[in-house]
Amino acid sequence: MFISFKQTGETQEEKALQQTVPHLRVSAEVPRLKGLPLVGNLPQFQRRPLATLLRVAREGGDVARIDLASERFYLLSHPEHVRHVLQENPRNHVKGYDKVAVLLGNGLVMNEGSSWRRQRRLMQPAFHRRRLAGFAEVMVGETAEMLDGWEAQASAEKSLDVAMEMTLLTQRIIVKTMFGADVAEEGERIARAFGTALRGIDTRFVIPLWMTRLPLPANRRFERALSTIDETVHRIIRERRRGGREDGDDLLGMLMGARDEETGEGMSDRQIRDEVTTIYLAGHETTAVTLAWAWYLLSKSPDVARGVREEVRRVLGDRTPGIEDLKDLTYTRAVVDETLRLYPAAWMISRKAVGEDEIGGYRIPAGQVLFLSPYVTHRREDLWPNPEGFDPHRFFSGDGDDRPRFAYFPFGGGPRICIGNSFALMEATLVVATVMQRCRLDLVPGQTVEPTPKGTLRPRPGVWMMPRVTGAS
Repeated sequence: MFISFKQTGETQEEKALQQTVPHLRVSAEVPRLKGLPLVGNLPQFQRRPLATLLRVAREGGDVARIDLASERFYLLSHPEHVRHVLQENPRNHVKGYDKVAVLLGNGLVMNEGSSWRRQRRLMQPAFHRRRLAGFAEVMVGETAEMLDGWEAQASAEKSLDVAMEMTLLTQRIIVKTMFGADVAEEGERIARAFGTALRGIDTRFVIPLWMTRLPLPANRRFERALSTIDETVHRIIRERRRGGREDGDDLLGMLMGARDEETGEGMSDRQIRDEVTTIYLAGHETTAVTLAWAWYLLSKSPDVARGVREEVRRVLGDRTPGIEDLKDLTYTRAVVDETLRLYPAAWMISRKAVGEDEIGGYRIPAGQVLFLSPYVTHRREDLWPNPEGFDPHRFFSGDGDDRPRFAYFPFGGGPRICIGNSFALMEATLVVATVMQRCRLDLVPGQTVEPTPKGTLRPRPGVWMMPRVTGAS
């Protein structure tokens, strides 16, 4: 049940607001989902967060309010309102991910203002297409090595959890593209540390801040993981500086060699560490989740899987894919895009209003937290016919060119669009093509896979599949 309060008259406070902030107009209070005393909508949101958000948007409209205990949030689901926050007025809407600051420090995700603009300017060249070309070989090579292991599984007719397999694969890829040969002996150690840290961040999203300071086993594991990450990254930086190897072909080398065009200054060791952890977190977890959902959807859509396999055979033949093939793997890429529509790894984006604003005819107070959910907007029936259906043709041959820009925003948008989106799309497309060239994955019957929104939108309890060898290695 939604309650929408209609304006019956202006108070003296509202008249004063219009006089002091003339660009804002005061209108009806934002429709809100009816909740319980004190806790509001928190119980239903905790039980079924995605379903609750969909209900808020469908019943409450383009701008709707949800109360979680003592905190009030506004959910914006219309593309024009998303555009306003992310692109037209981004300086008034800052990020509020304080609980991950202990891991990410002052990396791009957490940074704001002039410091963020400097870091973005320094890092942008590392993600240009010509720089990424060298990483394609790593992505394909690691995928081929994974498939060699799958062949034994297929021969023994053993199932595997592709969600875990994709996590391990993208961890190996990001470690190698980030550090090159410098962590050849420590790759697994640093990957385990990041995995532990990521699980700790998941926990911190759902517990009070004071509990993170208690000497609990989980907190101690988290702190040890942070120490491992800090020590390893700073050691590699020191060794490179001593050896005069501050400009390399891996991502770390690119960060160390980056110089501000205006001042000639580079990054401090601490800033490099923060960007390394940010790229690592964003560079493997989100892609792993996307790939896991892609295999799930392909297994349930044999016609689409057949189309991808035919395209891979036509474009590649028996050779492995490279970055030059991406332009021709259009249907494969459309599968990745449609997967990101249905199951965007970054299912929720939050912003806090620095100053008062107006969105959709409603006054947004300063300090208000706004929810922008790709998961919700990607399911609007007025934008996406049959929104729950898996149809890659939405992104193929120009279909949907008339949709608003922010009808689809799996990587955010505006000046703060994910800097690694090209890296992620290249990786996902190459992995899908490489696997489809050699293997078929069939979903194990009888399992129920549900999207679980935590830091990312993960499939739970996993995606168990049977690998079938279809091509020569």
